[in-house]
Amino acid sequence: MQVTGTMRGRDLYISLSGEMDECSAQDARTKCDKLIENNLNARKIIINLSEVAFMDSTGIGFLIGRYKKANKLSIPLYIHKPNFAADKILNLSGIYSLIPKAE
Repeated sequence: MQVTGTMRGRDLYISLSGEMDECSAQDARTKCDKLIENNLNARKIIINLSEVAFMDSTGIGFLIGRYKKANKLSIPLYIHKPNFAADKILNLSGIYSLIPKAE
């Protein structure tokens, strides 16, 4: 799992690519949290899932953890461009009631 982050204006864009599973989640959590902590002035955080080839329930836990971190910092979090399979899992989980999709 690769994690990259860029600031665009005051918005932090975090892009994930690869497979989000139990093996890759811890490293992705660490990298993502570091990006958030290094950009505390962000107006919002957008997590781009367009390059995530596979995601299981570990991905839901990953996103909820980042939501909790961002929420404590009063920074809204959004999910951007999940592929069809990931979107289906996220819909079924009800995660969009916590973390809306970015348009």
